[in-house]
Amino acid sequence: MKYDTETRPNGVSSITGDVLTEAMPWIKKITGETIVIKYGGSAMENPALRAEVMADIILLKIIGVNPVIVHGGGKAITAAMDRFGLPVEFVDGQRVTTPEAMDLVRMVLTGQVNQELVEAMNEHGNMAVGISGTDAGVIVAEQADPRLGRVGSITRINHLLIEDLVAADYIPVIATVAIGEDGGCYNVNADVAAGHIAAAIGAHKVFFLTDVDGLYEDYPNRDTLISAMTLEEARTMVEEGAISTGMIPKLRSCVYAMDAGVKKGHIINGTTPHALLLEILTDKGIGTMVTGDGDPEAAAPLGNFAAKLIENRDM
Repeated sequence: MKYDTETRPNGVSSITGDVLTEAMPWIKKITGETIVIKYGGSAMENPALRAEVMADIILLKIIGVNPVIVHGGGKAITAAMDRFGLPVEFVDGQRVTTPEAMDLVRMVLTGQVNQELVEAMNEHGNMAVGISGTDAGVIVAEQADPRLGRVGSITRINHLLIEDLVAADYIPVIATVAIGEDGGCYNVNADVAAGHIAAAIGAHKVFFLTDVDGLYEDYPNRDTLISAMTLEEARTMVEEGAISTGMIPKLRSCVYAMDAGVKKGHIINGTTPHALLLEILTDKGIGTMVTGDGDPEAAAPLGNFAAKLIENRDM
């Protein structure tokens, strides 16, 4: 027997109930939908943060969302190159990848980073399946620039394997190693890959996890943090180069995905506790949201329980 003073010494807060009540309409809107999450930054490097983000993704899966994870691993690659004595060189902000370095990139992304994410997610049940862009030719690329070596520019996404995994209720975790048009492998930018994959599978939303709170008009002036913007405003910022270098591929990928029919793009701080849940399931959100002006959102195919959740969605 346990007494209330032991189990609830500080009483019962109504805050938890308020949070769950606020989340309900958002759960009804997102259930049954597929989202692409580009995972990176410190949220991936820190084991505690990584475990928390993976748990949040599992929660999204439980409430009926179909997450697809896309990741790179720049810091892990740099550390491995240092260990093996390979030079780290950048041209115009992009890593030069020699054939020797490409072997190491493939080993780190598919054999280390990808498996760490899969293991963290599968602590909660065997739902995550790790693949790379070379599996079933999911990501196909050609050489982006001879100066960069085995750095690829994506030419197409073969989406059937991703869709099959989602349909079977698995969570694909995709390492951004592409198969080349020339038969070799290429290292491709994970932000760019996330945008292309979101477009190819007809995702509802695409999320980019980073180490800052979102998109700033004048970084790091906190007063210029943008909470919401239109697709056309995002396109203008990309064309005018009015954003920091690290945000260019993220915002450009938002524009690419939304031009292909993805409804919204989000840039959020992955180091903020439960950032994905706050952005998806609360009224105010937490990062920068890019919205389009397209047609009303179509309902995704749902299972029986999820279908019941949205029976009165428009009421």
